[in-house]
Amino acid sequence: MTVTTPQPQTRTTIPAPSPYAGEAVDTTRWQELTEAVREAGRYATRVQAERVTRAVLSALGSHVTGEERVSLAQALPREAGTLIAAQIPATHPLTAREFVESVATRIEGSTPATARWDVSSVLSVLADRIGESLTTRLLAQLPPGYALLFGRADLVPTT
Repeated sequence: MTVTTPQPQTRTTIPAPSPYAGEAVDTTRWQELTEAVREAGRYATRVQAERVTRAVLSALGSHVTGEERVSLAQALPREAGTLIAAQIPATHPLTAREFVESVATRIEGSTPATARWDVSSVLSVLADRIGESLTTRLLAQLPPGYALLFGRADLVPTT
C-alpha cells in the first residue's frame, strides 16, 4: 500500500482592512501639518513641533465655537480636529495676550515671549491650511488682536 503525504498548500494572507480607510492619508496630513509648523517655527525636531501644535490647537479649541469650530475640525487632519473638538468651550473669551499666556502654561519651560512665537508659528500655518474664508470667520469670532497671531495685519477701521 502506498501512502501519499499531503503537499503543503500556499496560503495567501489578505490584510485586514483598516478601521479607518483614510488613516494613512490622515497620518500623512498630520505629519505635513507638524512639518510645516516645524519649518515656520524653526523647531529642531518634528516632536517639538508636534508638542507645540498640540498645545496651541488645544487652547484654540476652547475659544472657537459653533459652525466655525466644526468647520475648523473638519478642515484639519483627524488628530488636529480631535484636539479642537475635545475642548470645553471657555466661559469668557481671552484677549490675544491672555491666550498666549495660557499657551505658555501648557508648554514646559515656556515664557510669554516663546509662547507668542509658538502660537504664531502654529496659527499662521493653520491659516494657510484652512484658507482665507474660514480664517476670516474664526477671527470674527475671536476678540481683537488675534489677527497678528494668524499672520495677518490687524487693521482697525477708522471712524
